[in-house]
Amino acid sequence: MSEFSGKVALVTGSSSGIGEAIARSLHALGASVVINSSSSVEAGQQIASSLGENAVYVQADISDKAAGQRLIDETIKQFGKLDILINNAGWTSLIPHHNLDALTDEIFQKTFAVNVTGTWMLTKAAMPHLKKSEDGNVVTITSIAGVRPVGSSIAYSMSKAALNHMTLLLAKSCGPVRVNAVAPGLVETPWTKEWDDQHAGVKAMAPLGRSATPEDCVEAMLGLLRTKYATGQVFVVDGGLTQRI
Repeated sequence: MSEFSGKVALVTGSSSGIGEAIARSLHALGASVVINSSSSVEAGQQIASSLGENAVYVQADISDKAAGQRLIDETIKQFGKLDILINNAGWTSLIPHHNLDALTDEIFQKTFAVNVTGTWMLTKAAMPHLKKSEDGNVVTITSIAGVRPVGSSIAYSMSKAALNHMTLLLAKSCGPVRVNAVAPGLVETPWTKEWDDQHAGVKAMAPLGRSATPEDCVEAMLGLLRTKYATGQVFVVDGGLTQRI
């Protein structure tokens, strides 16, 4: 028996980057996995196909309440239950914090619609199913931008702070479901591959001298799932960067 045999995991935003790495890891450890994305349909389908048995792809934009509910419903239809929800889907735009005019109302609203409202609605829809699990878990991928005044935009940082606090509130209110978060620093993903200045800055400043990798986030996520008495924790995974900023 593999560690997560018999478990069903839904990983939002899992067609690349951190989400893909998490989905592949959970599947390798025995879980049935639902791959999801809002737009990268072909990539998501290819990942599910490459995993083979006990992996499916479901397209859904979590900022759309009906689409999020359909994602939960399809998970239950395919696998009969839900044990692990990984809230990884998110959106941002790289905007200097001093340039308030560049942070338009449209960008601000979209950032919150996906990162906060969408994550909230999906978690709320999933909670009745998670409460039926012997060890229901929510792990939300947030950011050190939620604990320090840094990040790709002010709106992004505000949204991640909201998710960090949502983690604490849900952990307090929804036991025995465990609710935790992983808050990485800058991560090397397809999304950030052209952010050369930002990666160079982290390399120069962080005590561990590099940006995070998706695998770093996977290890943190697994640690929270494995620590059965942990809930309401925001696990900062940043190579020590927040000790210097």
